[in-house]
Amino acid sequence: MSKQPTRRSTTLLAAAIGAVLAFGAVTQVNAQSASERSAQRRAAKESGGKAKPAENQYPNATRTSPEAKASSKGGAKLQKMMDAYDKEKFPEARSQADAIIADTGLNAYERSFAAQIGFQVAYDADDNKAAMDYLKKAIETNGLDNNSHFDRMFVLAQLQLQEDQYADSLATMDRFLSESKSTKPEHLIVKGNALYRLERYADASKVIKQAIDGSPDAKPEWLQLLMASYVENNQGAEAAKIAEQIAAKNPNDKRAQMNVAAVYSQSDMLDKAATVLEKMRAAGQFTEDKDYRQLYSTYLNLDGKEKEAANVINEGLEKGVLKPDYQAYVALAQSYYFSEQANKSIDAYKKAAPLAPDGETYLNLARVLWQEDRIPEAKEAAKQAIAKGVKKPDDAKKILALKGK
Repeated sequence: MSKQPTRRSTTLLAAAIGAVLAFGAVTQVNAQSASERSAQRRAAKESGGKAKPAENQYPNATRTSPEAKASSKGGAKLQKMMDAYDKEKFPEARSQADAIIADTGLNAYERSFAAQIGFQVAYDADDNKAAMDYLKKAIETNGLDNNSHFDRMFVLAQLQLQEDQYADSLATMDRFLSESKSTKPEHLIVKGNALYRLERYADASKVIKQAIDGSPDAKPEWLQLLMASYVENNQGAEAAKIAEQIAAKNPNDKRAQMNVAAVYSQSDMLDKAATVLEKMRAAGQFTEDKDYRQLYSTYLNLDGKEKEAANVINEGLEKGVLKPDYQAYVALAQSYYFSEQANKSIDAYKKAAPLAPDGETYLNLARVLWQEDRIPEAKEAAKQAIAKGVKKPDDAKKILALKGK
């Protein structure tokens, strides 16, 4: 029987994914508040009652923009609805919007415009389900000019993404991009996000990269999303490049640096991960329990770095940052054992064993004690192992059968 304790390699996978996939932002939904819309209307009145024609945001669209004009009958109803909306009588405005939408005698523009107001009221009330229904009505009725029509479609895609309706969001974005012919980065990134959420990582990374390449000032969260897509698609080298790019722009950003280390770990570049983490430790950035755990776990997965792991664990414990729990003590015990410091390993195992979920740690303690010819102590540890439960009781019984008190 081997006297060596069983070595459990500490895995980094969960920690790496947790750090890298922290991205969760959804592009901000572009909806106007009542005050913003009122301000626009006041500005139009002050300029002589006519607002400046809006620039065509979708010059290559396949859709022909319809004439956005209200009839005398419909115009009066729209005005009444808008008066209620501007006075922040929102339930009244929404009720009037519903009546206009249901009136098939009104033209497409009037009904689509009313659906927009219904959307605004519902969205401001955090009723996203109703808000999406209003947007669908505005789009299906097909009465808005191209700017408004496609803007509403884009907002719908964002809300669907926000509500975890990823397949619907992707379908809406595919239609939006096909009909509007937009190649704007802020539009592409929403499609990329939907693809990512659907776990289509290869497709997501292509679209996200297109958005980033087309933007002179790509947002940090876009880069994080691309990095996460690469990680999930097992493109470690590409993910590392993005992580390095983010970290270089934010040298004092702890999360950015931890992400670099996590991507290195995920890509089996553990030496680079350790280097990044050590720089952070030296800079005093290890302020959380998980910081020390990530570094000592990295060292335990590197050959010949057990002494470094022990130093990290001891520092964390001494500073009161690393919790003195089973995982920390068993890692310390392993670090000492595999760096040929048996007595220190025994001390650490004695702290870990009572905290362990079963008797395996007591059995490892018994093995090390036996190896050091501390037979009575080894027998006592073997008894504790059996009492707490081990997978192979015969291993503990062999230690109990050793000669010596």
